[in-house]
Amino acid sequence: MGKNGPMSDAGEFIDRALQRESSWSRAEEAEARYGGGHRYYGTSVGAVRGTVRDALRRYPDLTHDDVTALSSELWEMPVFERRLAGVVLLQSRVGLLTNTDLTRIEGFVRSARLGALVDPLGIDVVGPLIAGLDVVGRVRADSVLDRWVRDPDGWLNRAALLSQLRALRTDAGDWSRVVRHARLVLESPAQRSQEDGEAAAGAVSLVLAEAARQRP
Repeated sequence: MGKNGPMSDAGEFIDRALQRESSWSRAEEAEARYGGGHRYYGTSVGAVRGTVRDALRRYPDLTHDDVTALSSELWEMPVFERRLAGVVLLQSRVGLLTNTDLTRIEGFVRSARLGALVDPLGIDVVGPLIAGLDVVGRVRADSVLDRWVRDPDGWLNRAALLSQLRALRTDAGDWSRVVRHARLVLESPAQRSQEDGEAAAGAVSLVLAEAARQRP
């Protein structure tokens, strides 16, 4: 699949559907909003989500390996809507994911460098993934997040911080861990570029604002 071979049937189905829903005007608007790091079909977010739903109905027996391989296939080309479809796919089948999938997700975050992709990966994929793990898996996943918040990549810091947002919203988060991660991010700004620093600091603000609602 991908560069060295034909796309999978599911990948072809999703890509063709996204292109059918494309719009030059929406593509130009998206590029103006998000920047030139990606190409854009100009497919609406609703159409992306609908396409993934249709694909999962058409291919209902996708295994863990099928889902993760398809997400990588969609991510391979730097087209925003394809990558967003990959995020929605992982959201839709997050119950299949394990702590070992954090390595793949880390690669997605590092190459995305865009809040519209990184934020749902952190909030709606990494967070629920970790929440569904057993004790051993949770310990291993937590060690990965500890490494993410120490990384000079501000987008990886952002994903780690935002992964705790859902739990904070239900007052189920580990407050001491949130504070520790936020401090680690804020105390090491020199190692980050300005863009990375802004991405990380923005996530700290979001997480602390959410936590303040539960701990005024």
